[in-house]
Amino acid sequence: MKMRFVELAVGVFVLLGVAALFYLAVQVSNITDYRDGDTYEVTAYFSNVGGLKVRAPVNISGVRVGRVADIRYDPEAFEAKVTLAIRSEHDYLPADTQASIHTAGLLGEQYVALEPGGDYDTLQDGDRILFTQSAVVLENLIGRFMTNMGDD
Repeated sequence: MKMRFVELAVGVFVLLGVAALFYLAVQVSNITDYRDGDTYEVTAYFSNVGGLKVRAPVNISGVRVGRVADIRYDPEAFEAKVTLAIRSEHDYLPADTQASIHTAGLLGEQYVALEPGGDYDTLQDGDRILFTQSAVVLENLIGRFMTNMGDD
């Protein structure tokens, strides 16, 4: 009888541990934030997207307003075409909004940061963001630094 109770307690403890690990995995993977509801899509072209991934956040002033919906290479423009799904409640973004790829922390995940411009017209579904800044590749910066240090 006592042995049964110990086995049952260990089983419950293991199940709680597995449930906790599953919960942490869901929180880290941002699956819960993927339900953006009603969105409109705009595109932006970048010469280098670095490690940007689909479902990466789209932020304005550090506040998430959408997600990266798609990343494809455009053979006509010779650049990466990034489709951004922005929540419809943020339909006030000016047409001259700038998009840039940033990294959260030194080696963190990459995200798209939007900086609103001053145009009176707003971005609509299917529009293109004309002003973009590509990802900064750490290896390129180190290479430039080493090259400049060698010239002295």
